[in-house]
Amino acid sequence: MTIIAEQPKADFFFEVSWEVCNKVGGIYTVVSSKAESMMRAYANYYLIGPYFPNKATGEFHETVPPHQLRDIFDALKREGIICHFGKWLIGGGPSTILIDFTSFSSQGNAIKGELWSKFQIDSLGTHFHDYDEPTIWSYSAGKLIDAVAKSSNAKVVAQFHEWLSAGGLLYLKAANSKVATVFTTHATMIGRTLASNNVDLYNKFGTLDGDSEAKKFGIQAKHLTEKAAAHNADIFTTVSEITGIEAKHLLGKEPDLLLPNGLHLEKFPTMEEIAIKHQLLKTRIKSFLIYYFFPYYQFNLAKTYIYFIVGRYEYHDKGIDVFVKALGQLNQIMKKEKSNKTVVAFFWIPANVRGIKPEVLESRANFMDIHESIEDSLPDIKNSLILSMATGAAITAESVFGAELTKELKKKGLKLKKSGKPPIATHDLYDEAHDSILNGFAEQGLTNSKDDKVKVVYYPTYLTGSDGLLDLNY
Repeated sequence: MTIIAEQPKADFFFEVSWEVCNKVGGIYTVVSSKAESMMRAYANYYLIGPYFPNKATGEFHETVPPHQLRDIFDALKREGIICHFGKWLIGGGPSTILIDFTSFSSQGNAIKGELWSKFQIDSLGTHFHDYDEPTIWSYSAGKLIDAVAKSSNAKVVAQFHEWLSAGGLLYLKAANSKVATVFTTHATMIGRTLASNNVDLYNKFGTLDGDSEAKKFGIQAKHLTEKAAAHNADIFTTVSEITGIEAKHLLGKEPDLLLPNGLHLEKFPTMEEIAIKHQLLKTRIKSFLIYYFFPYYQFNLAKTYIYFIVGRYEYHDKGIDVFVKALGQLNQIMKKEKSNKTVVAFFWIPANVRGIKPEVLESRANFMDIHESIEDSLPDIKNSLILSMATGAAITAESVFGAELTKELKKKGLKLKKSGKPPIATHDLYDEAHDSILNGFAEQGLTNSKDDKVKVVYYPTYLTGSDGLLDLNY
């Protein structure tokens, strides 16, 4: 395994990922953050992702495709593959093609049959949204890239991320395409699964057979697809040396190159900008805590510590279980010591949500109503305070707010109050009885009771900046 840097030689570079304009996990960040650099290196750089209208809204601006792609798009459309061309609304605005494969889904069994006959990928018993959907999409992407390569004498390179896009690479291989292919795995499917099941992975490489373990855990289709892509790519890469070792033992293929993740230093704010942003976001979070907790009971925000964990929902792999247990132990220690401090832990872990809890929306609306009433009256409040200070008059609620506003605020304050306990989660979830995080809270006694020193907020949605509550971005 080596790390090298060379000048690009390809005329076209296609980057294929299920997470283009479709945030699922960390690969979204990897692909979106490198786009500007790739655009500087390649004159013709295109990202390819799946077309989901709801996900594309706010992420993707559709435009007229360039002339060299129009005939290709028309030909693919006749096969049921509809290509949407536009700009991904990220830094640099890279050219992006989102593929609507809905009408092409009828070819799913034929595609899986081809993968079996040519690459011995056993996909019997797979489910559409689990395996078939990304496989059909990526196969469509392969057809698109091959068509571009055939339309000119240009040198074309395509990079495929994870098993979800591997169907495209395997299509190109089976078609003897002239496209040079790169397959990148960020973590092997079988390695992720074994780690989730508490297997001491790195100490058992010598005794583990990837194919057998994949069959044992019912993920052989994904594993074999990933393995076939690793073996058939012109260049196989991983993002770290440890992932390379994992691939060597579980996929039977050592990576040709390492493509380590990096930090886009140009996008880092200055210390002054960080300080300003920190204060703004801290104020926003504290406002959230007021309407989330204070209708039920109060605690001292000045003595409150705010922590968070953020990532994909992998309860064991991402250390969520460790964090929950630590919070449970901390809660017991702080209660025993009668601490006057409070800890609030946010769990920004996307899950399968129905929607924001009605009681949370109601509390937010009531809080914002109070906030707006005071905001509208600030000039009068300011003048009343100055007058009281200048005349030496006693400062009372009525002297500051006025009799009418005082009555109004008292009514709105009473409307904000609630009985019981603050919710554990901001949203209602599907199948809450089997949610690992909720069950972990229950096991550790983290119930958001008044006497709990550690409070938890399970926030199971992506931080898009417009989620309707905190409106934060990652």
